[in-house]
Amino acid sequence: MPRIDPDRLRRLLDGINAFGRDPLTGGFDRIGYSAADMAARDWVADEMRRDGLAVRRDAVGNLFGRFGPSEGPAILAGSHLDTVPQGGAFDGALGVAVALECVRALRDADVAPVCAIEVTATAEEEGRFGGMLGSQALAGIAGAEWVSGARDANGVRLTDAMRACGLDPAAADTAALPPGHAAAFLELHIEQGPVLEAAGMPVGIVTGVSGCCVLQITLEGTANHSGTTPMPVRADAFAGLARMAAAIPAIADAVGTDQSRITIGKVALHPDEVHTIPGRAEFSVVLRDTDEGVMRRLRAALEDALADAAAAHRLRTKVAERSWIAPTALDGPLRDVLTRAAATCGHAAQHMPSGAGHDAQTMQTLCPAALIFVPSRGGISHAPQEHTDWADILPGAEVMLAALKELAGNGPRRP
Repeated sequence: MPRIDPDRLRRLLDGINAFGRDPLTGGFDRIGYSAADMAARDWVADEMRRDGLAVRRDAVGNLFGRFGPSEGPAILAGSHLDTVPQGGAFDGALGVAVALECVRALRDADVAPVCAIEVTATAEEEGRFGGMLGSQALAGIAGAEWVSGARDANGVRLTDAMRACGLDPAAADTAALPPGHAAAFLELHIEQGPVLEAAGMPVGIVTGVSGCCVLQITLEGTANHSGTTPMPVRADAFAGLARMAAAIPAIADAVGTDQSRITIGKVALHPDEVHTIPGRAEFSVVLRDTDEGVMRRLRAALEDALADAAAAHRLRTKVAERSWIAPTALDGPLRDVLTRAAATCGHAAQHMPSGAGHDAQTMQTLCPAALIFVPSRGGISHAPQEHTDWADILPGAEVMLAALKELAGNGPRRP
């Protein structure tokens, strides 16, 4: 029987995390289309070639290593390699490492798959430019208009970032996989939350993924002297931002659910000076829920709160939608495969939703998709303190291996 080699898996993850590590904080900076991100892709591609996989990249930088028949459909297994700024060592990279280790384990056990397995490292999953470009491109839902207009929070154009990496943004639509190529998509990921650890459960099997709306909001007032401008006549952009932020808990209580999340993230004030009233506030708002109708109600309530804040502080507003990813129910029959795999391996598994977005939700628009969670210590993610014990990684990796063995051995499965 194929077996996961934990030491080999750890060396593989350590190899990926040699790129982008900040020695001062212990965090990782492999933002999408950065030099560190592309160098990590090159290193993983070399590992795949040494394992005898047929390696290819597409127009947006997605990386594939094919094991098994050279023709016909494939089971895609993997995750992403990019991180958020000062991210952790496990988010995304662990899923790529586990997928490659599973292929190594199958190869070592002389398993000859009937259906090919493609180890997949998607590009720009963390949303630097507002979406999950790699998997959206694979699914054929990354429109040319969005690609040409997308910018990151610092104003860098997606098209410029791609060109700097030797990629042609005009060819992004060629990354869409042809009908029938992807028989299924399997992803292993850290939970990024506290549920599994608190329940003492080794494995999570995800039923569905929350949707995600990213808004870029601007409040325009008047920059002025902080000492000479009376309080009643100010047009303070930060005061408007603070008023809107204070309304968020009430909005979540009034129109949200227990799965609702609203976050004000990156904030920039202009001018950003000690003795000057901010004349402009630019900030991101990310809202999530497992119900698209709830997401739309949350957005409407946020815009009402924004209008109220603007009126109270004599501000002008601008709202731009950077991305909208709908909530997704993952494939039921493929979830059953994971449930059987967990039972075969002797691991208890908890069915659960995901509050964070993942490639599996966009791939579900293309093919049956499934997502395995392993516990996160303290529920911490997107931070240098992100951690999963190796003893907690092995059960999820074994479930992935058993599922891939069943799927590849029996050929492509359909719902």
